[in-house]
Amino acid sequence: MRKRRDSQNGCVPNDGQKASMMKHPVKATVLQKEVSLLSGVCLIVGTMIGSGIFISPKAVLLNTGAVGPCLLVWASCGLLSTLGALCYAELGTMITKSGGEYSYLMEGFGPVVAYLYSWTTAIVLKPSSFAIISLSFAKYAAAPFYPGCTPPLIVTKCLAAACILLITLVNCTSVRLANFVQNFFTAAKLMIIFVIVVSGLVMLAQGHTENFSNSFEGGSTSFGTIGLAFYNGLWAYDGWNQLNVITEELKNPYRNLPLAVLIGIPLVSACYVLVNVSYFTVMTTTEVLQSSAVAVTYGHRVLHPVSWIVPLFVVFSTFGSANGSCFTAGRLTYVAGREGHMVKILSYISLRRYTPSPALMLNGLLALFYSIPADIEVLINYFSFAQWAFYGLTALALIVMRFTRKDLPRPVRIPIVFAVMMVLISCYLVLAPIIDKPEMEYLYCTMFIFSGLVLYYPFVYRKVRWLNKYIEPITMHLQLLMEVVPPENVQ
Repeated sequence: MRKRRDSQNGCVPNDGQKASMMKHPVKATVLQKEVSLLSGVCLIVGTMIGSGIFISPKAVLLNTGAVGPCLLVWASCGLLSTLGALCYAELGTMITKSGGEYSYLMEGFGPVVAYLYSWTTAIVLKPSSFAIISLSFAKYAAAPFYPGCTPPLIVTKCLAAACILLITLVNCTSVRLANFVQNFFTAAKLMIIFVIVVSGLVMLAQGHTENFSNSFEGGSTSFGTIGLAFYNGLWAYDGWNQLNVITEELKNPYRNLPLAVLIGIPLVSACYVLVNVSYFTVMTTTEVLQSSAVAVTYGHRVLHPVSWIVPLFVVFSTFGSANGSCFTAGRLTYVAGREGHMVKILSYISLRRYTPSPALMLNGLLALFYSIPADIEVLINYFSFAQWAFYGLTALALIVMRFTRKDLPRPVRIPIVFAVMMVLISCYLVLAPIIDKPEMEYLYCTMFIFSGLVLYYPFVYRKVRWLNKYIEPITMHLQLLMEVVPPENVQ
């Protein structure tokens, strides 16, 4: 810090200072490119594979009604995620800014749509998702200490809060440490998936194929229930777009972004389908629907002497997924603050650790708040349609920029039909549950999204000045307290 100040004041460094600067060059105060291809793949895989495939794959089965349609939905969700990720690969190599959908909507449709996305995602979707994953971690972490009964709610809530605080601290401390945590827990969850898949294939080879005969009998054909099945399947696949949120920190994004997508998402898709095949090899559809934790039931039947490893690795899996969620959520808030759509302090980064610590802390505080109510999952279910509305708008932005931004370089160029399919599928996923079962909650969620305009007009568009005399002193004191500075403009 002193070297930077001296150079700005015109002081000439002596020989010792020059040697020190050559040995330890002063980094620009921006987020550093510290995410490799391996870490990028681990971020995608580690964030996508959370608790869903271990705890509640039954939600897809419940809405499809039979084994065959259930497996088809899981495979189709993988194809849809790959389709979306390919669209995002073109966008991410064309617009190499962090922020994911926020940056693409900004370029495609302007600041209002981008602001509404950042308002909805940074305030509700990202922190509530962080809270849900942390609560899943807490349930499994507490279960061994309360055999035969459900852990007390206060214990679960406190463990979830500890998880949120620990992960936020790790991400504020170091990007490298957060990457190491992500890589380690991704390896752990792939290990338990490998155990489940191999043991299931062995059972299948031994002739346990009863559930696969007439596997389409009794399947649902309802427009709405198929849409809900896709919702639940895509919830387990959520995270396929995470690498686009941190493009500025990715080494060689033109190569590593599309490569990480093509490695990570097919790997997750194969894991999900094969894990479901393993479940149905051992358990009937009724048993899967009645189980509160399908992977644990599977472990008791197939891995009996060492069945304890399943809940242990589910704990690892949820912790890793929560870490990935926190890592990317902070970057979205940071970019929105940098563009003036959030308060400026959220765009500041740590002078010593080069992490967006104010944005990460806000995400952690909101996650703590969302972990308090008991029905947080219901909130996510109603806001899922908004998430897919933004996915569809992002794919539409890709189509629009093919005509309006022909000057932008496109190292990755996908067939435009992929983007058209993504828009149509997103429309179906948004409208199907509403048409099948219209509820007032969807209207409330829509009203919340557009309520962001109440703040946008005076504080972002008009930039009212009287507020600065209150905001600036608070920003200054927070800046001194957290040792954060505005990011430098580095080309």
